[in-house]
Amino acid sequence: MKRSLAIVFVVICLFTGAAQAEIKTQWVDYKEGDTALQGYLAYDDGISGKRPGILLLHRRDGMSDLTLANAKMYAQQGYVVFAPDIFGKDIRPKTVPEMQAQTALYTANRPLMRARAQAGFDVLRSNPMVDPSRIATVGYCFGGQVAVEFAETGAPIVGSVAIHGSFRGYPPEAAKNIHGPVLILHGAEDPVAPLSEVIALIGQLRAAKVAFELNLYSGTEHGFSTPKDTDEERADNESKVAAARFFRQVFGL
Repeated sequence: MKRSLAIVFVVICLFTGAAQAEIKTQWVDYKEGDTALQGYLAYDDGISGKRPGILLLHRRDGMSDLTLANAKMYAQQGYVVFAPDIFGKDIRPKTVPEMQAQTALYTANRPLMRARAQAGFDVLRSNPMVDPSRIATVGYCFGGQVAVEFAETGAPIVGSVAIHGSFRGYPPEAAKNIHGPVLILHGAEDPVAPLSEVIALIGQLRAAKVAFELNLYSGTEHGFSTPKDTDEERADNESKVAAARFFRQVFGL
């Protein structure tokens, strides 16, 4: 009887602990120069001590519901996740033309793109929950372009992931500055960022002897993280598995 009660007590404690642990989120106000920015922080409050951090670079739709959901998804894997605001606190593009106008600004102004990524990185690295020696990036769509651009600054990161990214305008010699491996998850039928762009980037990574992996998804176009058909649903699911595996490897978990 006593043994049974002891087992019940342990089970209750385990479930109570699980119930108390949850994903915490908050908006974080910060600045790049004089520009007000508002990023999104997510973490599991059931984990104690320092842990790896992920800088999640948003798509062309900015700080959208999908960006917030992805931040929570990676936080559930045990990381502190910060999604930096590249566009600005009061800029939330809703239409495709508005999104295209925003991304065009940063594609034409690479120093500003890098500065916005760096500002977000500084917020994440200074968080007391984060192990500053274990930070990686993941970028979606426009964010994939930003992830590679930021890595080429020589940022102290352990790896970079680009999910249906676009890869234009990188100086060929910049790849030598990249720290850590690069994972590219891409749609084989992407009309926005065709395979010629991907191949050009891979050529630069090879020349610089940067470790990389490329996963191509057949029948899949751009933006498959919001899938339009069964092929893109498969790509979305497989890319999530690939990214999770990559992070475990680069973080040494």
